[in-house]
Amino acid sequence: MRKLPRVLVVEDESSIAELIAVNLRHNGFAPTVVFDGAAARREVEAVLPDLILLDWMLPGESGTALARQWRQQARTKSIPIIMITARSEEGDKVQGLDAGADDYITKPFSTQEMLARIRAVLRRRAPEVMGDSVQVGELALDASTYRVTFRGRELKAGPTEFKLLHYLMKNAERVHSRAMLLDKIWGDHVFIEERTVDVHIKRLRETLGEAGAMVETVRGAGYRLSSSALQEPRV
Repeated sequence: MRKLPRVLVVEDESSIAELIAVNLRHNGFAPTVVFDGAAARREVEAVLPDLILLDWMLPGESGTALARQWRQQARTKSIPIIMITARSEEGDKVQGLDAGADDYITKPFSTQEMLARIRAVLRRRAPEVMGDSVQVGELALDASTYRVTFRGRELKAGPTEFKLLHYLMKNAERVHSRAMLLDKIWGDHVFIEERTVDVHIKRLRETLGEAGAMVETVRGAGYRLSSSALQEPRV
């Protein structure tokens, strides 16, 4: 029997949490509902979910604080997180993404939008295994073993950052607009904002450390990966 994707729903309003859980169950997911941060941490410590739907405003501890904690821990760093909140200003969305969320849903939202976002995030949870290797300068990526190394030292990249790096390395020196990266990396990007690309580029640079300078910002155009950028100050 096919294992249903486990979704941890962290939502303090019981009526909303139950509505989400019912719709998830009816669409092929296995939801677990908790109502606060402490219960969410216990649940994640017991069994890693395939995805977390995380309310921003929770009693005691905010969803953004929880997301930051999970992103800092090796065991939970790669769990996809979708933030749910009534906050709709761009600054709030950026704050949620910077905290570690992969996507952001603003209340009120439709069931179809929620399901589409969940499926899109889960599709990129594990990068496509293309069975190839690519090297740009001293940065190397092996898609078949899911490894990234720089000067012989292995780097740990999350699923989205790995897929983004793979694409940039296979198309090194070319400039890619945010819209193009959304299409190539996220696929169904109708619900994803271009600001999401900037957040993941920032995470990718942090993951790469010194090699992060290879990911250049081309003002007014987008991003490119270049080995020569290591010798130049990053914009």
